[in-house]
Amino acid sequence: MLAGVAPEAACPAAFHAAAVLPYRPYCRVALRATYSDSTQTFVVTAGIAVLDRPGFSLHGSGRPATVRPAAFPGGPAARFGDRQYVTGVVLGSPGRYLVATAAGYADGRAYRPGDPVPSRLCAAARQVATSLHRALTR
Repeated sequence: MLAGVAPEAACPAAFHAAAVLPYRPYCRVALRATYSDSTQTFVVTAGIAVLDRPGFSLHGSGRPATVRPAAFPGGPAARFGDRQYVTGVVLGSPGRYLVATAAGYADGRAYRPGDPVPSRLCAAARQVATSLHRALTR
């Protein structure tokens, strides 16, 4: 379920610095949207960086530097921010896009190193990133 779409932003504002470091000179603009699962337990922000030139493949999981979560008042993503994302995925490609996700709990609980990450949350982050990446690189 779509929680909201953020206005387009410069890449350094929409992504953690390390996520776009290899692309920084070529990153034109970033687009972000936040989604919740059907139970409104998890939220996932998906970000797409549009590049001026093709990038290279970059894959990650766990809690990498990734897209910055985008919160939206009045819904399941109201308390989703940098302290709340638990896991994420970053997918680069030989094309002109970088796709990244940041996923966490809708209740606003902060990430604590060592806490177990539910497989459903990891799967949601990977599924959203993979679907967007596939659509952009066909």
